[in-house]
Amino acid sequence: MKRLFLSATALLLTTGSAVGVAAQETDKPVMPPITLPLTPPADKSPRASALLAPYRYDDILWENDRTAHRIYGEALQAYEPPSGSGIDAWGKNVPWAFADRQLKTGDQHGFHGEGIDFYNVGTARGMGGLGIWYQNKLWTSRNYHTYKIFKNGPDVADFEVTYSPWPVDVDRKVWETRRFTLPLGTQFTRMVSTISSDKPGELIVGIGIGKRTTLAGKDGELSVDKAHGWLSWWGPESGDHGRMGIAVKVDPAMIVEVKTNEADNDIVLLRVQPGKPFVYYSGSVWDKGNAGIRSREAWDKYVAGAPVDFKVPPAPRG
Repeated sequence: MKRLFLSATALLLTTGSAVGVAAQETDKPVMPPITLPLTPPADKSPRASALLAPYRYDDILWENDRTAHRIYGEALQAYEPPSGSGIDAWGKNVPWAFADRQLKTGDQHGFHGEGIDFYNVGTARGMGGLGIWYQNKLWTSRNYHTYKIFKNGPDVADFEVTYSPWPVDVDRKVWETRRFTLPLGTQFTRMVSTISSDKPGELIVGIGIGKRTTLAGKDGELSVDKAHGWLSWWGPESGDHGRMGIAVKVDPAMIVEVKTNEADNDIVLLRVQPGKPFVYYSGSVWDKGNAGIRSREAWDKYVAGAPVDFKVPPAPRG
């Protein structure tokens, strides 16, 4: 069942410290059984990282000390159709980088002691993927086309990808450049998206959270605060894997509507001008992870209080 948190409630939530939530929930969760431990890392310092995984059809992996993610390259489209441009989220329970070693096992869906991938993006938007909303439908790109890594840690993961032109119905084509930045100490990746078009006129961009993205196969619980620009999803219990929480934060001034009746995603719609970059944030948490966020209430509180800056940052060098 979905609940809508009224903005007055969310306003109260923002008085709490986003970082403080993890410290308040100190209970240690029961972890899944370890099938085969990962090879230990050379350095166990907290680290942010961004890298290409050419051994896995050009996945791009990025993570920090609290959360981990990936997006998919064009090479995967032929091997695993219908692969898409949604964003994957992994749980992690160590502060050092683990995703590359986890993926190289060939069993990223198992728990090897440092984290796990049980969040199933499919063709949905996952953790804040986007598309163009037109004629009551979300038109989405295929997998990313090109990439450029600006910084592979240790304090921040920072990279950029492009998406090849895709159709919006039969009358228009659009394409996108998106920069991803994830520093240490946060659940949220900042996205800077620039969507171009072969025709003038505003676009309605839909940023989505996948509805049924865990092995439990059930809808999660959604909290919405349109006045403050956030959607927060708390996933169902998925056996001994636990739960995933997903959220997006957007500039409230850009919001056109929030749609919760779309088949695969809950979507916030934004008014965007072609060629003009805009900023949004997407993030995730694992209830067994080292962020220490164990409940829907704690996740909503964190999301409401997490700091954001919707000013477009300077273009990266290189």
